[in-house]
Amino acid sequence: MAVGGILGRGGRYRDPMWELEVRLTPLEQHLLRTWELRRLQFIAHGGASALTTHQTYTRLEHSLGLFALAAHFAPTDWAARVSALLHDIGHLPFSHTLEGLAGLHHHRLGEQRMQSLGPLLASHGMSVDEVLAIESGSRPSVLRGERGLKLDHLESFLRSGRAHGRLTESPPETLRRLWVSSGAVHTDLATAKYLGELAIGEAQYLCSWEDAVANGVMRGLVALVLDDVLDRIPQMTDDELWSVLLSDPRTSLDAQRLRRDPLGWEITVDEGYPYEVAKLYLTTACVDGVPIELPASELPSLPWKCRIAWRS
Repeated sequence: MAVGGILGRGGRYRDPMWELEVRLTPLEQHLLRTWELRRLQFIAHGGASALTTHQTYTRLEHSLGLFALAAHFAPTDWAARVSALLHDIGHLPFSHTLEGLAGLHHHRLGEQRMQSLGPLLASHGMSVDEVLAIESGSRPSVLRGERGLKLDHLESFLRSGRAHGRLTESPPETLRRLWVSSGAVHTDLATAKYLGELAIGEAQYLCSWEDAVANGVMRGLVALVLDDVLDRIPQMTDDELWSVLLSDPRTSLDAQRLRRDPLGWEITVDEGYPYEVAKLYLTTACVDGVPIELPASELPSLPWKCRIAWRS
């Protein structure tokens, strides 16, 4: 069996979760060697919750999974394939954990980085404007529609669900019952309900102790040193940011506590680092052209707020 490498060595990429193999174009092979994309291998997809859960895979693994899906459903839409590869290159260290601090947003940073890759794309006959139009949704593609479950969220729900043990069948089995129309995932009712359950499970996880403690403390620590690293943080990796937090006297003690003994932290209501979940990803697959509805009673109320304090 072929090794599930992430470098596209030999001109092929095989995604081990989806069990899809893609023959890479010269541009795609080149992009996999750029730091803009390589950097994502050093960014945890679930943020700091890699300290407290099995969700330890990276932003690059997710991006490659989305790329494999785009190539599966639209094999000759070369710009959509590139957009899938690059869609997350704007992420800050620890992914969504730091989103919004000091006005930093990964979509804006991603657009800037895609623009910087414009000469490379042009050298392979591709327009960066077309890739950006796919990312924004102004150019129709397999990746984005006006409503319904996107391939990006499908990839996240199943990859996270696999890490947390929520899947009841293998992703390739699920994939065989899916098709994409107007940028949205379509399927039968039973499969749509299953994907909806995965979305609910993800929402509940994002409002759990395991996710909130790790990401809440991390966000609080970064806020303490943000003025000193604001110009550098968009380019940092997780390990580079850890180095700052562990060496700065304002954050070193709690950074060590978070790494060495996460169970020493408790969710409180009146003291400690504040944390808030203001957005959940709850798009659903379409059945007979219409997205199904999720039971509101099973979803956390937003905004979900707490504080996290050291209690050990």
